[in-house]
Amino acid sequence: MSKDFSLMEDSNRSSNLSIHDVSDPARRQVLRGGLGALASSLLAPLGAVGGAAALSGCASLGMSFAAKIGFKSVATSTADAISVPEGYVAQVIAPWGDPVGIAGQNYAFKDDASNTAAEQEAQIGMHHDGIHYYPLEGSKRGLLAMNHEYVDHGLLFKDGMANWSAEKVRKSQAAHGVTIVEVQDKGGKWEVVNPSKYARRITTTTPMDISGPAAGHAMMKTAADTSGRKVLGTLNNCASGITPWGTYLTSEENFIFYFNGGDKLSDHEKRWGLRKGGVGYRWHEHDARFDATQNPNEPNRFGWIVEIDPNNPNATPIKRTAMGRGAHEGATVAVTQDNRAVIYMGEDARFEYIYKFVSRDAIKSGGAAANATLLDHGTLYVAKFNADGKGQWLALTHGQGPLTAANGFADQAEVLIKSRQASDLLGGTKMDRPEWIDVDKQGWVYATLTNNSNRGASNMPAVDAANPRANNTQGNIIRWKEDVDFHATTFAWNHFIMAGDPSLARAEAKGNIQGDIFSCPDGLWIDGRGLMWIQCDMSTSAMGKGDLKNFGNNMMLAADVKTGEVRRFLVGPAGCEITGVTETPDGKTMFLNVQHPGEPANEQNNPANPRAISNWPEQKANGRPRSATVVVRKLDGGIIGT
Repeated sequence: MSKDFSLMEDSNRSSNLSIHDVSDPARRQVLRGGLGALASSLLAPLGAVGGAAALSGCASLGMSFAAKIGFKSVATSTADAISVPEGYVAQVIAPWGDPVGIAGQNYAFKDDASNTAAEQEAQIGMHHDGIHYYPLEGSKRGLLAMNHEYVDHGLLFKDGMANWSAEKVRKSQAAHGVTIVEVQDKGGKWEVVNPSKYARRITTTTPMDISGPAAGHAMMKTAADTSGRKVLGTLNNCASGITPWGTYLTSEENFIFYFNGGDKLSDHEKRWGLRKGGVGYRWHEHDARFDATQNPNEPNRFGWIVEIDPNNPNATPIKRTAMGRGAHEGATVAVTQDNRAVIYMGEDARFEYIYKFVSRDAIKSGGAAANATLLDHGTLYVAKFNADGKGQWLALTHGQGPLTAANGFADQAEVLIKSRQASDLLGGTKMDRPEWIDVDKQGWVYATLTNNSNRGASNMPAVDAANPRANNTQGNIIRWKEDVDFHATTFAWNHFIMAGDPSLARAEAKGNIQGDIFSCPDGLWIDGRGLMWIQCDMSTSAMGKGDLKNFGNNMMLAADVKTGEVRRFLVGPAGCEITGVTETPDGKTMFLNVQHPGEPANEQNNPANPRAISNWPEQKANGRPRSATVVVRKLDGGIIGT
């Protein structure tokens, strides 16, 4: 997800226009012929390379993909609790601040927020997001790799941001990044294994390699790293992806908000949204790395997809620059008929783009070691959605079209570092905050467009065929199918669901949902049976008001991709977002994340009253709200969703 910083996200001021020939969105629900059929599904290539880690749910058991929704909908709710359907049970594990399981570093969470920065470095991070299960012993024991998007300083510290110091900056940085924990089913209850040889925290100070075309480029070099090939850390990690060779892809989303800009910003800095003072983190006051007036190239070293090997705690994370720079919301891997990797990525900011990367080389058998450089070579594309239901993928390749030195792109590295500017020139379609992306068993690719209240406003891009709602407060899910195979440069598209509430008076806010209403789709995942899971991120500043008055707390729903039916599966506690979802290979245990329970409208808690909205999950009188992972199972031990 992306925090709604209003106009702060509107850094796309490019001259290329959106599509103004608006077609009736209702007619977009059905494609009109001429579409090539996919010759093979995702499953065959993944099996060919032994990619068991990339198979979710019952897909690995060879079960039918005829997904049907088999549970009774839960009601909307504003309670400070988790709601699941009749016949299901929810359990909380791995909350922020619990020990990761690193031997000799068993620091317990302190309710008064007095944990030190050193302790936080060995504790589970804050604001859980994307997540994936990697089996060690099938569906009974495995690893959870999860992202931590950002922090709430009103919860992280006793006195919030008062008495700001280097120690507070270090603790804030330590609560970001990625956590890897070992989990096991013990007597019908899941628990974090402590200690575990796999336990690991990857934070804003973890050494990482930079690979691909931008490695070593002048725009990537700093005084601390004159090679331009080493960087410390990752931050604002949002959605995630998994690879057939068993690695984890984490995305760096709103990285620019952490950097302080000067009084005079370059065009490049403006296009990426850099501003004086940053947006609230104040790291630059005690860590010069985040002061772009002193280290102007440091922001260029963030905004990448980072590849992590969860099975090897000694492996160095790698920022893969061939996949382009952006406010990334994930990296979903599909596989072509000739066994190449295709990675779909959204850039979650208003009027930004949808991308895909096609690897040059085929996936090899042999796991992570055999594919150590696969994501360093290939072609990055930006999507253009035409009003006739067709579309093109436009290559971000130096020397092609306008991507020349005369237009500010000296080489391919500069194209990738300036991917937004390159996409502006190519004429990619400006989207309504594209977030998570996934692919169904028939080859349809789905992307959530969570909302965009600035669409159609004064001096902002107008509505277009792919983004047909002015003042889009509800969001929608768009989908496309590539012509012939995933590496194709043309596709056909339509709108799968326009989210909303049909009872609303404002026409463009109404949805076409068959079943339970929902708003602001964000997380998206299609399980091994082919059932789609939709997670919502209504802003706490707007929740329960206006167009969002009827929805209650944020929720997760299941959708039948064949019929379009939607049913509400889970409702989260007060002030939270539901995000990130994965399952064990047998499809009988689901893991999902509850992010920022108790978040107030301004998105930072008052340290004097941190329990004003929620104290989930422990609900102790002296506790504080904690992001956590929720384990969902059926009481009869059956497949989730059936």
